[in-house]
Amino acid sequence: MRGYRLASGFVALVLMPGLVWADINSGLYKPYQRLLSSYLIERTLPGDGLVSAFDYQAALADTDLVSTLERQRKALSEFNTGALEARQESVAFWINAYNFFMLEQILTERPDGYLVSSVWDYGGRVNPFVDSVFERESFVIGGERFSLNEIEKGVLLGEGYQSRGWKDSRIHFAVNCASVGCPPLRDQIYTAANLEGLLEENTRRAFNTQHHLRVTGDTLYGTELFKWYKEDFVEAEGSVRAFIRRWASDSVAEHVARTAELDYIDYDWSLNRPANVGLTGFE
Repeated sequence: MRGYRLASGFVALVLMPGLVWADINSGLYKPYQRLLSSYLIERTLPGDGLVSAFDYQAALADTDLVSTLERQRKALSEFNTGALEARQESVAFWINAYNFFMLEQILTERPDGYLVSSVWDYGGRVNPFVDSVFERESFVIGGERFSLNEIEKGVLLGEGYQSRGWKDSRIHFAVNCASVGCPPLRDQIYTAANLEGLLEENTRRAFNTQHHLRVTGDTLYGTELFKWYKEDFVEAEGSVRAFIRRWASDSVAEHVARTAELDYIDYDWSLNRPANVGLTGFE
Protein backbone atom coordinates (compact mmCIF):
# COMPACT_ATOMS: atom_id res chain seq x y z
CA MET A 1 0.00 0.00 0.00
CA ARG A 2 1.33 3.45 -0.94
CA GLY A 3 0.68 4.88 2.51
CA TYR A 4 2.92 2.29 4.09
CA ARG A 5 5.76 2.91 1.66
CA LEU A 6 5.72 6.64 2.19
CA ALA A 7 5.33 6.47 5.94
CA SER A 8 8.27 4.10 6.24
CA GLY A 9 10.67 6.26 4.23
CA PHE A 10 12.35 7.93 7.15
CA VAL A 11 15.57 9.92 6.88
CA ALA A 12 17.87 10.37 9.87
CA LEU A 13 18.60 14.06 10.40
CA VAL A 14 21.93 15.00 11.93
CA LEU A 15 21.62 18.02 14.18
CA MET A 16 24.40 20.32 15.31
CA PRO A 17 24.98 20.28 19.08
CA GLY A 18 22.59 22.64 20.82
CA LEU A 19 20.32 23.01 17.80
CA VAL A 20 16.63 22.52 18.60
CA TRP A 21 14.62 20.71 15.91
CA ALA A 22 11.26 22.37 15.39
CA ASP A 23 8.34 19.99 14.91
CA ILE A 24 7.39 19.83 11.23
CA ASN A 25 3.70 19.87 12.10
CA SER A 26 3.74 23.31 13.71
CA GLY A 27 4.73 25.09 10.51
CA LEU A 28 3.23 22.74 7.94
CA TYR A 29 -0.30 22.82 9.34
CA LYS A 30 -0.67 26.56 9.98
CA PRO A 31 -3.60 26.97 7.53
CA TYR A 32 -5.41 24.02 9.11
CA GLN A 33 -4.73 25.40 12.60
CA ARG A 34 -6.29 28.70 11.49
CA LEU A 35 -9.51 26.87 10.63
CA LEU A 36 -9.55 25.02 13.94
CA SER A 37 -8.86 28.16 15.95
CA SER A 38 -11.60 30.07 14.13
CA TYR A 39 -14.42 27.55 13.77
CA LEU A 40 -13.95 24.52 16.03
CA ILE A 41 -16.10 24.64 19.17
CA GLU A 42 -15.23 22.47 22.17
CA ARG A 43 -17.46 21.98 25.21
CA THR A 44 -16.69 20.16 28.44
CA LEU A 45 -19.55 18.02 29.75
CA PRO A 46 -20.36 17.14 33.37
CA GLY A 47 -17.90 14.50 34.50
CA ASP A 48 -15.18 15.90 32.18
CA GLY A 49 -16.61 14.47 28.98
CA LEU A 50 -15.93 16.36 25.78
CA VAL A 51 -17.86 17.17 22.61
CA SER A 52 -16.92 19.40 19.72
CA ALA A 53 -18.51 20.78 16.58
CA PHE A 54 -17.25 22.59 13.52
CA ASP A 55 -19.12 25.71 12.44
CA TYR A 56 -19.19 24.95 8.71
CA GLN A 57 -21.54 27.81 7.88
CA ALA A 58 -19.26 30.38 9.45
CA ALA A 59 -16.24 28.87 7.71
CA LEU A 60 -18.02 29.00 4.35
CA ALA A 61 -18.67 32.70 4.89
CA ASP A 62 -14.94 33.31 5.40
CA THR A 63 -13.60 35.18 2.36
CA ASP A 64 -10.19 33.56 2.93
CA LEU A 65 -11.50 29.98 3.11
CA VAL A 66 -10.61 28.99 -0.47
CA SER A 67 -7.06 30.31 -0.19
CA THR A 68 -6.62 28.76 3.27
CA LEU A 69 -7.65 25.33 1.99
CA GLU A 70 -5.48 25.73 -1.11
CA ARG A 71 -2.42 26.67 0.95
CA GLN A 72 -2.86 23.60 3.12
CA ARG A 73 -3.43 21.27 0.16
CA LYS A 74 -0.36 22.67 -1.60
CA ALA A 75 1.83 22.29 1.50
CA LEU A 76 0.81 18.64 1.86
CA SER A 77 1.11 17.82 -1.83
CA GLU A 78 4.69 19.12 -1.87
CA PHE A 79 5.74 17.75 1.51
CA ASN A 80 8.53 15.17 1.63
CA THR A 81 7.33 12.44 4.00
CA GLY A 82 10.91 11.21 4.23
CA ALA A 83 11.51 14.16 6.57
CA LEU A 84 9.42 12.42 9.25
CA GLU A 85 12.02 10.76 11.39
CA ALA A 86 10.49 10.10 14.81
CA ARG A 87 7.35 8.35 16.04
CA GLN A 88 5.65 11.31 17.70
CA GLU A 89 6.18 13.67 14.79
CA SER A 90 5.13 11.09 12.21
CA VAL A 91 1.99 9.96 14.04
CA ALA A 92 0.98 13.58 14.60
CA PHE A 93 1.51 14.34 10.91
CA TRP A 94 -0.80 11.58 9.67
CA ILE A 95 -3.53 12.32 12.23
CA ASN A 96 -3.49 15.96 11.12
CA ALA A 97 -3.58 14.90 7.46
CA TYR A 98 -6.63 12.68 8.01
CA ASN A 99 -8.53 15.28 10.00
CA PHE A 100 -7.72 18.13 7.61
CA PHE A 101 -8.73 16.21 4.49
CA MET A 102 -11.98 15.06 6.10
CA LEU A 103 -12.82 18.66 6.94
CA GLU A 104 -11.74 19.91 3.52
CA GLN A 105 -13.97 17.32 1.87
CA ILE A 106 -17.07 18.57 3.71
CA LEU A 107 -16.31 22.20 2.95
CA THR A 108 -15.54 21.78 -0.75
CA GLU A 109 -17.94 19.10 -2.02
CA ARG A 110 -21.44 20.39 -1.34
CA PRO A 111 -24.11 18.75 -3.50
CA ASP A 112 -26.35 21.46 -5.01
CA GLY A 113 -24.49 23.97 -2.85
CA TYR A 114 -25.58 22.45 0.46
CA LEU A 115 -23.61 20.75 3.21
CA VAL A 116 -24.13 17.01 3.42
CA SER A 117 -26.14 15.78 6.37
CA SER A 118 -23.75 12.84 6.78
CA VAL A 119 -20.49 11.69 5.22
CA TRP A 120 -22.43 8.75 3.79
CA ASP A 121 -24.27 11.18 1.52
CA TYR A 122 -21.16 11.06 -0.69
CA GLY A 123 -21.70 7.37 -1.39
CA GLY A 124 -21.07 3.99 0.15
CA ARG A 125 -23.96 2.98 2.38
CA VAL A 126 -26.58 5.20 0.79
CA ASN A 127 -25.30 4.69 -2.76
CA PRO A 128 -23.19 1.51 -2.98
CA PHE A 129 -22.35 2.27 -6.62
CA VAL A 130 -20.25 5.27 -5.57
CA ASP A 131 -17.10 5.00 -3.48
CA SER A 132 -17.52 6.23 0.07
CA VAL A 133 -15.56 9.28 1.18
CA PHE A 134 -13.24 6.92 3.04
CA GLU A 135 -12.30 4.97 -0.10
CA ARG A 136 -11.67 7.79 -2.55
CA GLU A 137 -8.01 8.34 -3.43
CA SER A 138 -8.55 12.08 -3.57
CA PHE A 139 -5.99 13.45 -1.15
CA VAL A 140 -2.45 14.25 -2.28
CA ILE A 141 0.51 13.96 0.09
CA GLY A 142 4.04 14.12 -1.22
CA GLY A 143 2.83 13.77 -4.78
CA GLU A 144 0.94 10.53 -4.05
CA ARG A 145 -2.81 10.06 -3.82
CA PHE A 146 -4.28 8.64 -0.62
CA SER A 147 -7.70 7.69 0.61
CA LEU A 148 -8.71 8.33 4.20
CA ASN A 149 -8.72 4.57 4.75
CA GLU A 150 -5.13 4.35 3.51
CA ILE A 151 -4.06 7.07 5.94
CA GLU A 152 -5.81 5.46 8.90
CA LYS A 153 -5.54 1.73 8.22
CA GLY A 154 -2.55 1.62 5.90
CA VAL A 155 -0.32 4.05 7.80
CA LEU A 156 -1.43 4.83 11.35
CA LEU A 157 -2.72 1.30 12.03
CA GLY A 158 -0.75 -0.47 9.31
CA GLU A 159 2.01 -3.06 9.25
CA GLY A 160 4.78 -0.49 8.93
CA TYR A 161 3.89 1.19 12.20
CA GLN A 162 3.17 -2.13 13.85
CA SER A 163 6.62 -3.47 12.98
CA ARG A 164 8.22 -0.41 14.61
CA GLY A 165 6.08 -0.61 17.72
CA TRP A 166 4.36 2.63 16.70
CA LYS A 167 0.83 1.32 16.25
CA ASP A 168 -1.45 2.81 18.89
CA SER A 169 -5.13 1.91 19.20
CA ARG A 170 -5.86 5.28 20.76
CA ILE A 171 -5.66 6.56 17.17
CA HIS A 172 -9.34 5.60 16.98
CA PHE A 173 -10.02 8.44 19.42
CA ALA A 174 -7.94 10.97 17.46
CA VAL A 175 -8.94 10.65 13.79
CA ASN A 176 -12.26 12.37 13.18
CA CYS A 177 -14.89 11.37 10.60
CA ALA A 178 -16.91 14.62 10.82
CA SER A 179 -19.73 12.81 12.61
CA VAL A 180 -21.47 13.24 15.95
CA GLY A 181 -20.66 9.66 16.94
CA CYS A 182 -16.94 10.11 16.31
CA PRO A 183 -14.64 11.12 19.16
CA PRO A 184 -14.33 14.89 18.96
CA LEU A 185 -12.10 16.89 16.70
CA ARG A 186 -9.78 19.07 18.78
CA ASP A 187 -9.11 22.78 18.44
CA GLN A 188 -5.38 22.28 18.03
CA ILE A 189 -3.20 20.35 15.64
CA TYR A 190 -1.21 17.35 16.84
CA THR A 191 2.53 17.83 17.34
CA ALA A 192 5.37 15.73 18.67
CA ALA A 193 5.13 17.65 21.93
CA ASN A 194 1.41 17.21 22.56
CA LEU A 195 0.75 13.83 20.89
CA GLU A 196 0.93 11.60 23.96
CA GLY A 197 -1.04 14.02 26.12
CA LEU A 198 -3.81 14.41 23.55
CA LEU A 199 -4.08 10.67 22.83
CA GLU A 200 -4.43 9.99 26.55
CA GLU A 201 -6.85 12.86 27.12
CA ASN A 202 -9.02 12.16 24.08
CA THR A 203 -9.46 8.51 25.04
CA ARG A 204 -10.14 9.19 28.72
CA ARG A 205 -12.61 11.99 28.01
CA ALA A 206 -14.40 9.95 25.36
CA PHE A 207 -15.07 7.36 28.06
CA ASN A 208 -16.68 10.15 30.12
CA THR A 209 -19.08 10.95 27.26
CA GLN A 210 -22.39 9.16 26.68
CA HIS A 211 -21.85 8.97 22.92
CA HIS A 212 -18.93 6.62 23.52
CA LEU A 213 -19.36 4.79 26.82
CA ARG A 214 -22.00 4.22 29.47
CA VAL A 215 -22.98 1.60 32.02
CA THR A 216 -26.57 0.51 32.63
CA GLY A 217 -27.03 -2.17 35.25
CA ASP A 218 -24.49 -4.88 34.54
CA THR A 219 -24.19 -3.99 30.84
CA LEU A 220 -21.36 -1.94 29.40
CA TYR A 221 -22.36 0.03 26.31
CA GLY A 222 -19.48 1.18 24.15
CA THR A 223 -19.00 3.01 20.87
CA GLU A 224 -19.28 0.81 17.79
CA LEU A 225 -15.60 1.55 17.23
CA PHE A 226 -15.07 -1.31 19.68
CA LYS A 227 -17.00 -3.63 17.35
CA TRP A 228 -15.52 -2.48 14.06
CA TYR A 229 -11.92 -2.39 15.30
CA LYS A 230 -12.05 -5.04 17.99
CA GLU A 231 -8.82 -6.66 16.82
CA ASP A 232 -6.86 -3.45 17.40
CA PHE A 233 -8.07 -3.14 20.99
CA VAL A 234 -7.52 -6.83 21.73
CA GLU A 235 -4.03 -6.60 20.24
CA ALA A 236 -3.26 -3.59 22.43
CA GLU A 237 -4.57 -4.78 25.80
CA GLY A 238 -5.99 -8.30 25.46
CA SER A 239 -9.66 -7.29 25.32
CA VAL A 240 -11.94 -4.32 24.79
CA ARG A 241 -12.65 -4.14 28.52
CA ALA A 242 -8.96 -4.17 29.36
CA PHE A 243 -8.34 -1.35 26.91
CA ILE A 244 -11.09 0.73 28.50
CA ARG A 245 -9.84 0.06 32.02
CA ARG A 246 -6.30 0.99 30.97
CA TRP A 247 -7.21 4.42 29.67
CA ALA A 248 -10.40 5.37 31.55
CA SER A 249 -10.49 7.45 34.70
CA ASP A 250 -10.42 5.41 37.93
CA SER A 251 -14.14 5.89 38.58
CA VAL A 252 -15.13 4.80 35.06
CA ALA A 253 -12.77 1.83 35.21
CA GLU A 254 -14.42 0.71 38.47
CA HIS A 255 -17.88 0.85 36.89
CA VAL A 256 -16.66 -1.08 33.85
CA ALA A 257 -15.11 -3.78 36.04
CA ARG A 258 -18.51 -4.48 37.62
CA THR A 259 -20.29 -5.14 34.30
CA ALA A 260 -20.92 -8.57 32.83
CA GLU A 261 -22.23 -7.83 29.33
CA LEU A 262 -20.92 -5.74 26.44
CA ASP A 263 -23.21 -4.05 23.94
CA TYR A 264 -22.79 -1.19 21.50
CA ILE A 265 -24.13 2.34 21.13
CA ASP A 266 -25.59 3.08 17.71
CA TYR A 267 -23.14 5.31 15.87
CA ASP A 268 -24.53 8.74 15.04
CA TRP A 269 -23.35 9.62 11.53
CA SER A 270 -24.96 13.08 11.54
CA LEU A 271 -22.56 15.83 10.48
CA ASN A 272 -20.71 17.29 13.45
CA ARG A 273 -22.18 20.76 13.06
CA PRO A 274 -23.16 22.69 16.21
CA ALA A 275 -26.91 22.02 16.07
CA ASN A 276 -26.40 18.27 15.72
CA VAL A 277 -23.99 18.15 18.66
CA GLY A 278 -26.31 20.19 20.87
CA LEU A 279 -24.23 23.36 20.79
CA THR A 280 -27.02 25.77 19.93
CA GLY A 281 -26.49 29.44 19.24
CA PHE A 282 -23.58 28.95 16.85
CA GLU A 283 -25.51 28.58 13.58
